[in-house]
Amino acid sequence: MEKKHLNILLFSGDYDKCLAAFILANGAAGMGVTVTIFCAFWGLLILRDPNKMDNDTKDLFEKMFSSFTPAGAEQLPLSKMNLAGVGKTMLLNMMDDKQTPHLQDFLEGAQKKGVKFCACKLSMEIMGFKAEELLSGIEVVDVNNYLQDALQANAQFFI
Repeated sequence: MEKKHLNILLFSGDYDKCLAAFILANGAAGMGVTVTIFCAFWGLLILRDPNKMDNDTKDLFEKMFSSFTPAGAEQLPLSKMNLAGVGKTMLLNMMDDKQTPHLQDFLEGAQKKGVKFCACKLSMEIMGFKAEELLSGIEVVDVNNYLQDALQANAQFFI
């Protein structure tokens, strides 16, 4: 039987949308499906390692952009009802009450299950992010690499 493959283009940097992407990725990987998550523009925010932020080699706009954008999964805002962070705090409390994993837990689970993470090279260049600022194991690729993977996938999602 042919191995199934899922391709997710993660364009969003919203906590709830990233949560949906990672629930799908973990579920598919748990079923033996290979999964690639290609992060572009705002989706790159989930791949940033808060402990590796480096503004020394950035120009003024890149430094400002880096400073004003969330660094890491748990800093991402909600897409709706964020309410200056109050809505997200409420959601996280509800998740804790129901013993539901947080986004960081789903990210780590996906990494352990072998989900392939790719960062869009052009998006990184535009936004001023460096490969050294990303979580370990992230592959920086161009659109051709993404399209080759997407064309081989049995299912593709844009989130």
